[in-house]
Amino acid sequence: MQEEKKKMKLKKGWVAVEVGLADDNEFQRFVIPISYLYHPLFQRLLDEAREVYGYHTTGPLRLPCSVDDFLDIRSQIERETTSHSHGRRHHHHQLSMSLSFNSC
Repeated sequence: MQEEKKKMKLKKGWVAVEVGLADDNEFQRFVIPISYLYHPLFQRLLDEAREVYGYHTTGPLRLPCSVDDFLDIRSQIERETTSHSHGRRHHHHQLSMSLSFNSC
């Protein structure tokens, strides 16, 4: 029981998500900054989750997406965040929006 509490405890500003396709019925847990939830790519995942699971779900936020697609999205968001923090003002949303969501 103590281990479950430790697993559920997150640093302030972070959120746990479970990623996986319903067909597989296996989900992988990731911890991401809350700020990612506001990114346009992540908003698309949240819209998809709402369609699949509805608004009222119990437990962690589940994203109906393959782990590979999630990792690609996370990587793109991290690259954009890193480039913005280094003073670049280029927006990469056109590149980001070309990502395929076929498995989501």
